[in-house]
Formats: sequence, C-alpha cells, structure tokens
Amino acid sequence: MEISLIFLLYFVYLVIRYFTMDHDTPAEKDRVRFEKGIVLLQQRDYEGAYDYFNQAVRQNPKSALAYACRGKCQLALQNHYSAIYDLTQAINRDNTLADCYLDRGIAYYTVEQYQDAFREFDKAVWHFRGEQPDAYRWRAIARLQLSQHTQAESDLNRAVMLGDENSAFMLQQPPFMRGMVNQ
Repeated sequence: MEISLIFLLYFVYLVIRYFTMDHDTPAEKDRVRFEKGIVLLQQRDYEGAYDYFNQAVRQNPKSALAYACRGKCQLALQNHYSAIYDLTQAINRDNTLADCYLDRGIAYYTVEQYQDAFREFDKAVWHFRGEQPDAYRWRAIARLQLSQHTQAESDLNRAVMLGDENSAFMLQQPPFMRGMVNQ
C-alpha cells in the first residue's frame, strides 16, 4: 500500500516537473538572444554581422550559435582558416548544429583539404537527415576531387531528387555525361 502511494506521488511529481520545465535548447535560446545578428546575416551584411557576433562571442564565450554565426561571416568574408576555427569551436560546444559541418566543409574545400572537406560534408548529410540537397551536392564535389566519380554521381542524383537544380546541371557536364563516367 505504501509503495503504491510512493509511486503515485512520484508519478505526480514527474508530471508536474515535465510541465514546469523549460524545454528550449541552448541553441533555441541563443536564436532569440542573437536575433539582430541573424537578421544581419540573412540580409548578407557580413561585416556588420561579424562585428555583432564578434561582440557576442566575447560576451557569451560558451555560445555555440555565436561561434557558428561568426564562422559563417568569416566564410563569407573569405577568411577560411578563421572560419574553420570558429566553426570548430561551435561544434565543440554543440555538435548538433548541422550548418556548422556544411560550412566547415566548404572552408576546408576552399583551402584544398579535400579529404577533410569530404568528412565534414558526410557529417552534414547525416545531421541534416538526408533532407538538405546542398550537403549532397558539396559531398559530390569533394568526391570528384577524390576521384570517386560513381559515388559523386549518386550524391548528385540524390540532390536532384531533393530539388537541387545545380546538381541537375552538374550531372549534364563531364564526367557524368552518359558513357563518360570514370570508374
């Protein structure tokens, strides 16, 4: 009897705790906190956004989103090694930010570190759960540099299925034109 009462009280405690808890992740809270800087990023004011997120990183050194956005600005401003650093810091703080893997892969690709770029694009495909055509297209581009033409064609076909017109165009270029695939 006493045991069933304890279980009943514990169940009531769990229900109350569930409904009174804050269910927002730190990244969701940061999106609200850094909304002004995110708007600057969306407007492609990369220098203004960089200044905003540089200050945000100083004030919130544990914020993965602040590092991720500053890394995105660095990438747009062609500071590839700084972008790699910032995106690595973001991933170290929150390894669920899928955009960080894609952006870091682009930075690695730009500095001609194709194996590292491929690894990051592969992680991006996984984190996006296969729903982001850009990740497939970039992984295919990295695979072309690594002479993995058949797998690159497969990635491009998957991106086309997700609606990516750039991948459809790439499939009509060498080495993907019928009869020209190097295996």
